[in-house]
Amino acid sequence: MLWQNELMQTAVLPHPSLETLRRQAQWMALLMLAVTLHVIEASLPSLGPWLKPGLANVVTLIALVMLGPGRAFGLAVARVFAGAMIIGTLFTPTFVLSLSGALAAAVVMFAAWRLIPDISLIGVSLLGALAHMLVQFVTVEALFIRQSTLYYLLPPLLLASCATGWLNGILATYVTERLKGNHG
Repeated sequence: MLWQNELMQTAVLPHPSLETLRRQAQWMALLMLAVTLHVIEASLPSLGPWLKPGLANVVTLIALVMLGPGRAFGLAVARVFAGAMIIGTLFTPTFVLSLSGALAAAVVMFAAWRLIPDISLIGVSLLGALAHMLVQFVTVEALFIRQSTLYYLLPPLLLASCATGWLNGILATYVTERLKGNHG
């Protein structure tokens, strides 16, 4: 009888709070949205070498505001892995570029969010877009295309990254303000 009582006590798992469940559901919903955008964006024609609009990063910015840097970082990494599994690029050069850019953007965005007082999401997004492009560029040069003439592409690519980062920051700001208005 004693062992049955002990078994019953160890079999009961603590119930997570409603707030914990709500935050987990928000994270999963944002992850699904980010993966969907990642997959859709992968099917679009490229605007140039290594240049896509980065719409999935809008979701990372929203997660940063709603859930904090830790969960947003996890979302950025999980999005790259899940998206690569869906489109069939896991552990390919495309995956390496996507992951390196996402990690760089996430680290820079979260550092800016924590270290620069009153920085806007537009500023965070711009910094993330520039970090994403720079690290992808360095990764391409270091691992795949060892040509010094490649650096001639960097200025227009950084300029294009500024444009997409700015637009994504505006979109993320709009969405987060709307979400705060509905739930704040």
